[in-house]
Amino acid sequence: MRNEKQLLLDEVKEKIEGSKGFIIARYRDFTAGKARSFRDLVAQASGDFEIVRKRVFVKAAEAAGIKLTVADYKGHIGVIFANEDTTKVSKLAVKYSEENDKAIEVVGGHIDGIVCTGEEIEAIAKLPSLEELRAELLGLFEAPMAQTLAAINAVLTSVPCCLEEKAKKSQE
Repeated sequence: MRNEKQLLLDEVKEKIEGSKGFIIARYRDFTAGKARSFRDLVAQASGDFEIVRKRVFVKAAEAAGIKLTVADYKGHIGVIFANEDTTKVSKLAVKYSEENDKAIEVVGGHIDGIVCTGEEIEAIAKLPSLEELRAELLGLFEAPMAQTLAAINAVLTSVPCCLEEKAKKSQE
């Protein structure tokens, strides 16, 4: 292998190993302007978008211990590396695809140590975010406590109300 290809392979391998996961996307009708805006969106989500040759990417993934097959990814591919939250990046990729006439089509990825298909990535993208799940969990914990407090408050306020009504009747 030539030195240039080896350097490229090593660079891609480092990106794979340095990320929490990646999403492989096929692109078409992807102009330079769309690419720039997509890279900016991915950067805001703490990720990187790279256009990579399939064979180089598959070899780099295998060198990093991830088994991928070139035949699974037809056409030109780009790879979205998630540096922090893979779910956030997958949501962004799927949303961008829907809003831009499938300029990017998610075809696979590697999330939490598991190789995923494009359909699995899209299903992950439709799940609620971590913040939303935390809010729902807190709501579940809060509801019984709020109901208990309301019942105790009703009991405590009913006693003085009863005494007040008794006092009104005795005055009459």
